[in-house]
Amino acid sequence: MNHPKPESALIADQLRRAFEGDAWHGPALLELLQDADAASAAAKPVRAAHSIWELVLHIAAWDGAALHRIAGETIQLTGDRNFPVVPKPTEAAWRKAVAHAKRTHDTLVKTVASLPEPRLRDRVPGKKYDFYHLLHGVAQHELYHAGQIAILKKAQGL
Repeated sequence: MNHPKPESALIADQLRRAFEGDAWHGPALLELLQDADAASAAAKPVRAAHSIWELVLHIAAWDGAALHRIAGETIQLTGDRNFPVVPKPTEAAWRKAVAHAKRTHDTLVKTVASLPEPRLRDRVPGKKYDFYHLLHGVAQHELYHAGQIAILKKAQGL
């Protein structure tokens, strides 16, 4: 089937849907965060699981890593770069974390939408796969963690 849009625009749309809404499966990340406050975001209702806040920072970190990789950098997130430390849980800090995740994601969507189609088949620096694989993986990653956030909210009765 021929699509009138380039593949990069289609991938950007999937990234947007996973993060912002109108996803096929149900609520996207931002939809799940709408009623979360700092206390619920920082809570750990499931032992040995990350908090909602930790997951939001992690998603933003990997959206940023994807941007660095598109820019030609070899990057691997480990330790605090993979799961950044949650600051003191204030409402202002929580809003700042969500705004940062949204800004980073918006930049990623715009960057992906403008990628020339042949660039999708270029190998990611330091990896054995191409950008097509990476970018679909980013969407899958966000949906995986959105599912975790949905469960964490249910565990808190939200």
